[in-house]
Amino acid sequence: MAASLGTAVHASIEDIVQMDLSGMEDSEIGWLPHSAEQRLRARWDEEREIFENTPRRGDWKEKNYTKARKQQAGGLELLLSHAGVPSLPPSRVTVALWKRVMSLVLAAEGELRTKDGKLMGILDLLLADIDADGVVTGWVVADLKTGKPPSPDLKPEVRRQLLLYRDILVDNNPNPPPIRTEGWYTDNSRAYAADGDPVIDKAYEAWEATQPGTTPLSPTPGPSSCGGFCDWKAWCPHWWTWRKEAGNLHAGDFVDAVVLVHAFESKTGAASIELCEPVDAAGKPMPTGRTIPANFRGRGALMLEALIADGHQGPVYLGSVLTNAQAWQVGSWCDVLPWSPIPDSG
Repeated sequence: MAASLGTAVHASIEDIVQMDLSGMEDSEIGWLPHSAEQRLRARWDEEREIFENTPRRGDWKEKNYTKARKQQAGGLELLLSHAGVPSLPPSRVTVALWKRVMSLVLAAEGELRTKDGKLMGILDLLLADIDADGVVTGWVVADLKTGKPPSPDLKPEVRRQLLLYRDILVDNNPNPPPIRTEGWYTDNSRAYAADGDPVIDKAYEAWEATQPGTTPLSPTPGPSSCGGFCDWKAWCPHWWTWRKEAGNLHAGDFVDAVVLVHAFESKTGAASIELCEPVDAAGKPMPTGRTIPANFRGRGALMLEALIADGHQGPVYLGSVLTNAQAWQVGSWCDVLPWSPIPDSG
């Protein structure tokens, strides 16, 4: 949901900085709030359709539209600040002023790619940098961020992302003007600078290390990799064996588990599940004899119904199950997938 919100906000702002203002008087005001709302709603509805057609997802939260409007307003405030008119209400922005803002946008949603095609990124905004007198002095790489603002510094991965954008620009432009890189956080309408040495050589090292092979990468089980959320747990046995060895299998308020479903009532979502534990490093499951009640609801129930309809009878992987109630809660935020780990041999 957070990703969908961010995409809708990003796209709506990029739409606004590429508007067709022909036929409008330069002195006209009051148009920007309506135009911004119109474009945000269109992008929001697009994201909702994509979201609801995605197999692995939670519930769409329409109430977050209010947050999206706040984030969009923060992005517009950052653009106005860059143009030298901070704190100006959108309702007071004239067509002439917005034309000035748009004239500073050199690229929106632009693809950056190195000459050899190995490294790329999608640049939210490339802006002309101007001084107090409005004279162009360089470029600004601005990446819109709808997440939690830094406190106080940018996260290393965000800083690295911004510096890579800068480095690709330099790689493609032998004599570029001075380039600044900033993370534009729309939640608090603040720009956070990213400074540092080139990172492009490290990026090429990463590219070389991630070329497809015939076997999986070496596992690195542990608290940082297997203790939290991971997209690959349904196909990797190492998180499971690590939890057993660490003594925290099925421990916590939210757990991942491999279970056998012995009974399921589709009308109520009530089920009886038996917990399993790994027999070996390959993730072969062994029933423990510990049977507990569970409640499948929302998409959690729909995914289990789909497995049953497909004839699945073996162990099932449950991801992020809420366990702090008498019955385990398997809701729309959970994964319900066949347990089918990929062996290390590939």
